[in-house]
Amino acid sequence: QVQLVESGGGLVQAGGSLRLSCAASGSIFSSNTMGWYRQAPGKQRELVAGISSGGNTKYTDSVKGRFSISRDNAKNTMYLQMNSLKPEDTAVYYCNRALWTMGVLIPLALDYWGQGTQVTVSS
Repeated sequence: QVQLVESGGGLVQAGGSLRLSCAASGSIFSSNTMGWYRQAPGKQRELVAGISSGGNTKYTDSVKGRFSISRDNAKNTMYLQMNSLKPEDTAVYYCNRALWTMGVLIPLALDYWGQGTQVTVSS
């Protein structure tokens, strides 16, 4: 059974930090590149960070240097450490599968999405 459970969101002031967690079922997690996606109100969902099964990471330019993605394959868990948060980071954050091909990270999400975790950054 597919399972994606995100947690760790909250309300934080600009400049603050949050650490998100994603618990995934083994069938999704073990050999796949995984990613953190976010969807702000009125905007399309975007892939902001990804990590391969071997630990290689990539970030979209808007979060590079501020966010850090990691994974614990033994626990089927992925994390997103978010520092120096900005109001424009406000969104619902989701974890899901991604694809790493020829050095490029692209969205390849499953049809199933978890409930997400709300991140709100106040100015």
